[in-house]
Amino acid sequence: MNWRLVAIPVTLIPILIIAIQFDIKLDDVLAIGFFPFVGAVVVMMIKLGLQGVKFAYITRKYISGFDSIGKLIGVRVGSEFIKFTTPMFIGAEFVVIYYLKKKGVALSKSTWIVIMDIVTEVIAGGLLAIVAGIIAIFNGAYVVGGVILAISISITSLWTVLFFLSSKHTFQVPNILESIVKKLGKEKGTKIITQTNLWMDETCTMIRQNINTPETKKIFTISFLLSLASWIFYGISFMIIAMGTGYVISAFDSIMAVLGANAIANLPITIGGSGLAEFGIVAYLNNLNPFDFSIPEGTVAWDAVIGWRIATYYVPIAITWLLLVKLALSKISKPQST
Repeated sequence: MNWRLVAIPVTLIPILIIAIQFDIKLDDVLAIGFFPFVGAVVVMMIKLGLQGVKFAYITRKYISGFDSIGKLIGVRVGSEFIKFTTPMFIGAEFVVIYYLKKKGVALSKSTWIVIMDIVTEVIAGGLLAIVAGIIAIFNGAYVVGGVILAISISITSLWTVLFFLSSKHTFQVPNILESIVKKLGKEKGTKIITQTNLWMDETCTMIRQNINTPETKKIFTISFLLSLASWIFYGISFMIIAMGTGYVISAFDSIMAVLGANAIANLPITIGGSGLAEFGIVAYLNNLNPFDFSIPEGTVAWDAVIGWRIATYYVPIAITWLLLVKLALSKISKPQST
C-alpha cells in the first residue's frame, strides 16, 4: 500500500508539465469557482456510488442477505483507490475478491460476482467510448478517433469474449507460463500453478452454471444499466467544470469527450492515466493534431481540464483511500459461512 501513496505525487508530474508549458497559474484553476468544482466532485462520487450500488446488488442477489448494503457500497468505492493508482486502471477486483473471501464466500463465487461487476462496467463504458470514437472520426479527428476506437474495441471485445468463452471452455494456465513458474519457483511454483488451475476450473464451472439462467440475465441487464448511468455521471462532470470557465459544452458532448479521454487513459503508460486523460479530452474537443496541443482562443482551456482532473481524480483518491482502509482492508473477526 505504501508504494501507492508514494505513486500519487508522481501522477502530478503531467499536470505540472501542462501548467508550465501553457502558463497555467493557480489563480486560473481557482477561477473555475467553488460551486462548479464541488458540483463536479459530487457527480463523480455519484458515479462511484452507483458502482457500489451495482456491486451490492449483484452480491446480495447471489448471496441472499450477505452483509449490509452500505458496507458493500463502501467496499466497492474504496477498491477504486487501487484502480486510481495503477496503470490501466486494474487491481480493484482483487480487493473485492479478498474482502468477499475473508467474509467466508467461496473463491469461485467471489470471482463470479466480480466478473459480473467488471464485464458490465467494461461493456457500458466501451460502448460509449466507441460512439465517441466514431463521432471523432466523422468530425475529421482521424488519429484521435482511431486511437479511441482501437483501445475501446480491443478492451471491450477481450472482456466480452473471455466472459462468454468461459461458459464453454475451462481455461488453465498456459503451458509456457506454467513451465516458467515451475522452473523458477520449484515446489512453491508447482503449488501456485495447481491452486491457480483449480481456481480457474471452479470459476469457469460457476460461470457455466449461472450465465444462461433467467436470474443472471436480469442481473446482467440491471447491472449494465447501472454501469451506463455511472459512466454518464462521470461524463457530465466536465460540463459542470467547464461552466466555471465560461466554456459552454452540451451534456452529450461532455460525455463523449470524457469517455473518449478515458479510453485513451486506459493505455498502460502512466499511473491512473495521468496526463493521458488530460491530453485526450483536449484533443477530442478541439479535433486537434495529437502532437499539437496549443488551444485556439474561444475553445476549452487547460485550466478547465486541470480543474476537472483534480475534481474527478485527486479528490476521489482521498475519499476512496479512507473507505479502502476503513472497510475493505479492516480486520474481519467473524467470517460468514455462505
